[in-house]
Amino acid sequence: MAGDGNGSGRVPRLRLDELLDELQSRIDEVRGTRDRLNGLLEAVLAVGRELDLPQVLHGIVEAAVVLVDAEYGALGVIGEDEQLAEFLPVGIGPRQREEIGALPSGHGLLGELIRHPEPLRLAELSEHPASAGFPARHPPMHSFLGVPIRVRDEVFGNLYLTQKRGGAEFDAEDEAVLATLAVAAGIAIENARLFAEVRFRERWLAVSAEVTSALLSGTSETRVLDMMLERARAITRADLGVVQLVEGDGGLRGAVAQGERAAAHRGRVPPGPGSLAGEALRSHGPVTSVDVAEDERITVDPARWQGFGPAVAVPVGTGTSVRGVLLLARRTGAAPFTEVETAPLSGFAGQAALALELADRRRDAERMALLADRDRIARDLHDLAIQRLFATGMTLQSTRRYVTQPAGTERLTRAIDDLDDTIKIIRSTVFGLREREPAAGVPGLRFRAVRAVEKAAPALGFTPALRMEGLVETDVPPAVADHVVAVVGEGLTNVARHARATRAEVALEATRDTLTVRITDDGVGIGPAERRRCSGLRNLAERAAGLGGSLDVTPLDARGTRLTWQVPLSHPTPE
Repeated sequence: MAGDGNGSGRVPRLRLDELLDELQSRIDEVRGTRDRLNGLLEAVLAVGRELDLPQVLHGIVEAAVVLVDAEYGALGVIGEDEQLAEFLPVGIGPRQREEIGALPSGHGLLGELIRHPEPLRLAELSEHPASAGFPARHPPMHSFLGVPIRVRDEVFGNLYLTQKRGGAEFDAEDEAVLATLAVAAGIAIENARLFAEVRFRERWLAVSAEVTSALLSGTSETRVLDMMLERARAITRADLGVVQLVEGDGGLRGAVAQGERAAAHRGRVPPGPGSLAGEALRSHGPVTSVDVAEDERITVDPARWQGFGPAVAVPVGTGTSVRGVLLLARRTGAAPFTEVETAPLSGFAGQAALALELADRRRDAERMALLADRDRIARDLHDLAIQRLFATGMTLQSTRRYVTQPAGTERLTRAIDDLDDTIKIIRSTVFGLREREPAAGVPGLRFRAVRAVEKAAPALGFTPALRMEGLVETDVPPAVADHVVAVVGEGLTNVARHARATRAEVALEATRDTLTVRITDDGVGIGPAERRRCSGLRNLAERAAGLGGSLDVTPLDARGTRLTWQVPLSHPTPE
């Protein structure tokens, strides 16, 4: 009975150890579950705190790797072409990533989740039919777990986890934890997107206010367009920006260009299809291209787009009052322009149209004021100056009979002739001041010179002064006048391209035997090397030599350059 008393109501020691071990195991399991839930909660809170989208995405991958104890993880963002637009890996260092080469684009097993957005768990990923293997120098990976990330009803991307530590497989609990994180990630991504859109609109509103202020302050058309293009490039992270204006024949001219290879887009684009800008004009709305360098729609000088990928073109203006096209492009390999980025561009381009319209109205008002001043000056010259000079000449003529000395008579006659020449000059000036539009046939030199100066103003950023002396309307033959207009245009173009000037003056001086064109600016000057390289100056020199004249380019003492183009008026000119 002693044996019964010793063993009654007691559990054998071996069984007790087993129960204690099982209890400890259950406690560890509960504790592990608690720790995992705490980790999941912390991960959800950490992901939700961020508002910057790149930081949110990176935080999601890092949290996923920790939660399921994976060695490698990645987040793939699905693009519009159902391929991976972004791929954010964790666990692979920069050097190893460089050795592997290009990041995945969404083929093979990664594309399986894109085509079938459902959780996928594998013990050995190489055994899946969609597996396409790994590139050279890629680390070995066996176990795999992938879950989609949904933002509302849209599949934003996928979480990919591989190589569970310790050589184990991912289990159902890992899948549940990762699916829960994916739901929280979708909410965090949506919040970050909304925040980014709000900030994006704020930046556009700030730029619109800046542009409106510039327009109301009377800033020149070129400077307003230049400022608008600079701000648009900064907001959209574009590497190239161009504003092309519609010309009379329907062609386009690159008025403003900034960024990489901007010089290639300042030329003229012929009318008709074959360009991204032409497509925007034809469709009356924004046109995007994922790879503008390889776009089949672009047949006009496609070499200009080499090195660029995503691009967008937006008409400047609406309906029948389209004034041009705004183009933005990014380098090859950059992210395409999204709808969020392109949506505000139409309104922004409308402001560019407003800038052009206001510039036209301002020029019209300035021209009307100028014409009113010219009318007043012409009237005063005719009614006052000419009449007084004529009366003085009549008085001198009647006085000649009272002069008995031959020398006195000669001087008096010379003075009367000078007065006659002065009256002729003033009458020519009055005629030029009163000229509005060209009469039937070829317009006069005065009118053409004014037009040449006005045409150069947008490129210069200011309107040059224009001064004309002598009988430029009557004493300058038409063939020479053609050269004069070309000289004025080419000379001011050189100032716009090279001088960085803030003021310029054009002077046309016609005497009995000589016509002189002087163009003076306050720019940086020109050295002998630049003078030799400048093809525009060679053209001007050839024009002068063909008419028996000369060209002289002189640096001024303080700052600037004076160009003097001079030809004889008695020289026979070609038909």
